[in-house]
Amino acid sequence: MIRQNLMIALYLCLVCSSFNTAYANTFEPDISTDVKLEPAFWWAGMQNPELQLMLYSRELPSLPQQIKVDIQGKGITLKSLEHTDNPHYLFINLDLSQAAPQTFELIISNTDSASKADTPLYRLPYTLQGRAKGSRERQGFSNKDVIYLITPDRFANGDTSNDNQADMLEQVAANSPSNLNYPDARHGGDIAGISQHLAYLAKLGVTQLWINPLLENNQAQYSYHGYSITNLYRVDPRFGSNEDYKALVAKANKLGLGVIKDVVVNHIGSNHWWLNDLPSQDWLNDATKTQLHNRKSKPDLMQSADTKSSAIKSSVTSPRFTSHRRTTVQDPYAAAQDHIDFVDGWFTDTMPDLNQNNPKLATYLIQNSIWWVEYAGLSGIREDTYSYADKAFLAKWSKAVMAEYPNFNIVGEEWTANPITVSYWQKGKINDDGYTSDLPSLMDFPLYEKLIVSLNEPETWDTGFIKLYEMLANDVVYADPSKLVLFEGNHDTNRIFSLVKENIDLYKMALTYVLTAKRIPQLFYGTEVLMTSPTEGRHDGVVRSDFPGGFANSATNAFTSQGLSEPQRQAQQFIRTLLNYRKQSPALQSGDLLHFVPQDGIYVQFRCLLNDPLSAEQKAEALKSLTQHNSQTQHNACTQASADKVMVIYNKNDKAVTLDVNRFASVLGDSGDATDIISGNTVSLNQALALPHAGVTILELKARPQLNTGLPSRQTSNYMSYSASDLTQAQTTHPIKNSTLKGIQS
Repeated sequence: MIRQNLMIALYLCLVCSSFNTAYANTFEPDISTDVKLEPAFWWAGMQNPELQLMLYSRELPSLPQQIKVDIQGKGITLKSLEHTDNPHYLFINLDLSQAAPQTFELIISNTDSASKADTPLYRLPYTLQGRAKGSRERQGFSNKDVIYLITPDRFANGDTSNDNQADMLEQVAANSPSNLNYPDARHGGDIAGISQHLAYLAKLGVTQLWINPLLENNQAQYSYHGYSITNLYRVDPRFGSNEDYKALVAKANKLGLGVIKDVVVNHIGSNHWWLNDLPSQDWLNDATKTQLHNRKSKPDLMQSADTKSSAIKSSVTSPRFTSHRRTTVQDPYAAAQDHIDFVDGWFTDTMPDLNQNNPKLATYLIQNSIWWVEYAGLSGIREDTYSYADKAFLAKWSKAVMAEYPNFNIVGEEWTANPITVSYWQKGKINDDGYTSDLPSLMDFPLYEKLIVSLNEPETWDTGFIKLYEMLANDVVYADPSKLVLFEGNHDTNRIFSLVKENIDLYKMALTYVLTAKRIPQLFYGTEVLMTSPTEGRHDGVVRSDFPGGFANSATNAFTSQGLSEPQRQAQQFIRTLLNYRKQSPALQSGDLLHFVPQDGIYVQFRCLLNDPLSAEQKAEALKSLTQHNSQTQHNACTQASADKVMVIYNKNDKAVTLDVNRFASVLGDSGDATDIISGNTVSLNQALALPHAGVTILELKARPQLNTGLPSRQTSNYMSYSASDLTQAQTTHPIKNSTLKGIQS
């Protein structure tokens, strides 16, 4: 028996050694071995020196006291071993504070008292890699950036050979991948398709790519969207490999593009390998009701690659589905059960809800997020369905990621039109219940929804632009509203061009508002070529239609502009011009905002940045004056003569009108001429502006040349910027008599 056990142990050692070597670059042990170790490797020198390893094997001893772990490495301390009610899992906690990059060995033994000596089960090589230079100091996305959202299955198919995989349940739709008859099927877009068109994106003028989840979604159907993850450490092979993803980020970085990962901590896909043998009975919320924790005794719950069965079947009782009543998390009067129904409920029966109150799962999810940032070289995270997870965990998760990368950025999705509900989650918000968060940013759904409404409504006393104007007053509830991400659309909303009734003037107003707002802007792929959708209800598969030119049977090609209609060409050029202008405009990136009450169908905003540094005495005087007079407008950079300024005019009037600029004299000062940066035409500001039709006008006003020796580029800028929120705008002593003015008019 001892000889037999030794032979088995030797065999398993060879298997484990081979899968660790084979997966030194692919990072996921072969499932056929029934041995898993996650994460498959880590790094030395991390800010948090502790590491939790999750070992899975059906061969582990049933009693915790029978397991022994020895470490053969330098500077590595075994802190503890943890077990659950499932004997197939072992959690190994290490202290790496004294460890250098190395490959060490984990020796897992059976200490059964019946044996006179420990019986080795596995000898697992484990690698601590060295961190890339500057990894901790990496810069996350910011107000300098414009984010471009891509649904990878629908953007471009760069490698048709990976469309169908033998170990994946769902195949690409038959006949015509991009046919609208298959809106919810896989179309074949992949990482290679994105990589091949990075130059297009860089030329367009965006600077960050938010890509919908790329991780494995081995579901029987509706797997293309990526939010039913079945392996948290593996890129879906129909998109490519982990190495392909890392190479994409590196290539994008060389072109000035960062990559933001779409992360899901609230739920997983029902075909995740955990569901075959859950780590513990409390790993999922409501797991026992569906009996998903014991698939071995419920073979009818299994999905089979052979039968291509539909989504996981319900058992005796269905799980509790989320109520989607997100205010219950922060409502001081909410019943406890209502809170539970929201947080612990499932989205669907194919999206099991994770129980982040389990400390081992919480650590697993935190480490997984950090692993991808470190491995792939990411510049941000977009966290899906943010408020649906346990809020104590969310605070811990956001704090852990930001502690590891102090200059990083994370944006959370809180889909509500109520700014108070959104503001609750942002770092720095003082909440009555004492809840604190380290989440820097959130998606600005309240402002997005008001933008759509205001553009479509007629201009009256209380409809139209005035709603957008008054919504900005709600910025007072945010800890830092400028860090919110404002968008014109995403993968869950209907297309902006359709929502404004395919009115090109309203479309340009919407895009200009997003790109010039005091926010971090985000565009949805295809918006630049007027992609459309239904306007009522959810039509996800149609909203996420194929990008023109990304697939072999595309009738038009937006990458080359071949076959585009004239309106599409004009829209694409308008977006490209505005995006590249924004790249070089510190005023639009980080300037103050000043706006005027809309009148007669016209709404005017200014973005301004003081580029003449204030002395310490001027800063002190600004702070003193602001405290005494309680006026932020007084010290808004837009009222300072030496500031760089951008003026944006939104006009809904179909007929020709004139705009009296005297109303804006406190901002314009002695400005004389304006130049259209597209046509080069000169427009005088010494008289009323003629607005021939509905549309948007963008004017750039620079400070006097003799006071501004040249605006540094985005990369080399070392001048100080001052915003009203920093209380640093004070009256300058430099009079301005002449200015140069440039502009965009459409």
